[in-house]
Amino acid sequence: QEQLVESGGGLVQAGNSLRLSCAASGRIFSTYAMGWFRQAPGKEREFVGAISWNGGTTYYAASMKGRSTISRDNAKNTIYLQIDTLKPEDTAVYYCAAGPVVAGTLGPYAYWGQGTQVTVSS
Repeated sequence: QEQLVESGGGLVQAGNSLRLSCAASGRIFSTYAMGWFRQAPGKEREFVGAISWNGGTTYYAASMKGRSTISRDNAKNTIYLQIDTLKPEDTAVYYCAAGPVVAGTLGPYAYWGQGTQVTVSS
């Protein structure tokens, strides 16, 4: 059974950086694209970025491009999301997801983690 577990969230000050991790178990991780999404209170879940199965392609939301980096280590079954220059509006629960293709929408992602809370103080 595929399982995704996010970690690395917490309370950080605006302007700082944060790196989230998503550890995957199961046999499909190394062949699946992985995405990061976030959901702020009262808002819909939104796309942050995604990475192809081999790390060769990355795709970011316009609001995150230039200050976020997604990477993966297939030997460790783990993907990472680093966000630099954090802003209070980055406060949200961050989720990782696995799916067959790199996509900027929720639909193609078949597996989801439980999320990790990121709170950015001003």
